[in-house]
Amino acid sequence: MKRYIIEREIPEVGSFEREQLKGAAAKSNEALAQLAPKIQWIHSYVAADQTFCVYLAENEEVIHRHAEISGFPATRITEIGKMFDPTTAR
Repeated sequence: MKRYIIEREIPEVGSFEREQLKGAAAKSNEALAQLAPKIQWIHSYVAADQTFCVYLAENEEVIHRHAEISGFPATRITEIGKMFDPTTAR
């Protein structure tokens, strides 16, 4: 599977309380269960009005399908070509 970053524009998501994020995760998990094994959610970062989600997926189409089922927009999808971190310098 390929690795993707999905940017989702969700107004005021940065102010969501734990219970709201828990509900959003449950809703996403329901959609993921319908699409398994074609997609996997790794984790997400929450900012003011956006989330940045890291997913493994067969292709962009399945990410769009997840967005339709879950109701969470996939504003921008970027395939990750390579990764590096501080240990790359060693």
